Amino acid sequence: MTLTDLSPLMEFDDVEPAEDCICGGCNARRRARLHAAPVHEDGHAAARSVRRRAAVLMAAMGTAIGGGTAAATAAPAPTPGDSSATRSQNPQGEISGLYGQAPGARSLAAPRAAATPLTRAQIIQRAQSWVDQGVPYSMSRYWSDGYRQDCSGFVSMAWGLNSSQTTWTLPNFAERIGKNDLQPGDILLYNNPASPQAGSHVTIFGGWTDSSRTTYVAYEQTGPSTKKRSTPYAYWNNSGAYVPYRYTGLSAGGSGNGGGTSSTAFPGADRFGPGADNAYVTRLGQMLVQRGGAAFYSTGPGPRWTDSDRRAVQAFQQAQGWRGGEADGIPGKDTWDYLVNGKGRNINGGTPLPPPPPPTTEGFPGAQYFGPGQNNDHVRRLGEQLVRKGFGGSYTVGPGPRWTESDRRAVQAFQQAQGWLGSEADGYPGPDTWRRLFS
Repeated sequence: MTLTDLSPLMEFDDVEPAEDCICGGCNARRRARLHAAPVHEDGHAAARSVRRRAAVLMAAMGTAIGGGTAAATAAPAPTPGDSSATRSQNPQGEISGLYGQAPGARSLAAPRAAATPLTRAQIIQRAQSWVDQGVPYSMSRYWSDGYRQDCSGFVSMAWGLNSSQTTWTLPNFAERIGKNDLQPGDILLYNNPASPQAGSHVTIFGGWTDSSRTTYVAYEQTGPSTKKRSTPYAYWNNSGAYVPYRYTGLSAGGSGNGGGTSSTAFPGADRFGPGADNAYVTRLGQMLVQRGGAAFYSTGPGPRWTDSDRRAVQAFQQAQGWRGGEADGIPGKDTWDYLVNGKGRNINGGTPLPPPPPPTTEGFPGAQYFGPGQNNDHVRRLGEQLVRKGFGGSYTVGPGPRWTESDRRAVQAFQQAQGWLGSEADGYPGPDTWRRLFS
């Protein structure tokens, strides 16, 4: 075959990838199309046609020159943890369902919603769970919760998506924000068009570590395993190309208050029990803590159902005088109705706490009201608000007007959920803690 023989090949028209095709070639074409120049800059149909014709020509030339075999070579992807690879070059896999199952054609063309809304505190809690477990980095393996063990799978897990996405598709579930708007649970994302799979990266923002906003706490999935570390803004390399995004599935405006949903309707019995992992479980636990169930929780409450949830529910049901199947530890419509509407009796036999007060603009009363030896109404109000926000796990009794170690630990847990470290999370409320807690 000569170059003259190849001239007809250059007249082939460009063919768009089918939107429902899940093969690697069409998926790669869709990614390239997302980052092509606009039509008015000759970057769509005309440019694609030129690229396609050139690709066909080169393939044919390879066949002619190589004796009928077209060979393609690709640089090997950097090995996670290899010191020769830069920190943002961990490769990532393609879109996949949980545990690597086929995601379905629709998930390639449109985003899939999260199972339930999540608060910022829940996102950080989910991210921290991988840090605690030391989940190894892998672009092909899936952790016990079903998510792919790379950077984009890590964010998909923290955001509670129903699939493992990629850095190129995570923006479908988010809105772009500015640096000054960053809050815990948001992400910083870098996409490298020159190396989409091995050159892109994403981290979860955990909060600023300094007032100048030059470093932040980053939760990230990178070799050899999940990390939580102080990181220069926006990252160690390619810093200027990272873009902040905010998950659009945040509950209650993303403030982190409440229990993951503003609805008072019973979500259904399938949301609770062994294997359940969703925001309704968190909300249930928070309401039970508020009604006297804190002693059943050594940690949490959290989105994953545990025996602590079952025993707390059962104690609440028994406090209402229910027995047998009516006190099996699994919430039904009546249990949920009593909890969300403040009905019945508390687990300890007392009457429910009063409903949450409306948002207040009252300023911080002063550090002198908090700490060992203090006994005043500000301490009681602080404790009750911590319980309402879901940070009452340290209380076995109370909260009350006398300052205790339970108050300090509850305040510290709330501060850490904001991404604060060191002296900013010492367990003693200051103006910023007070403002965020009561806003």
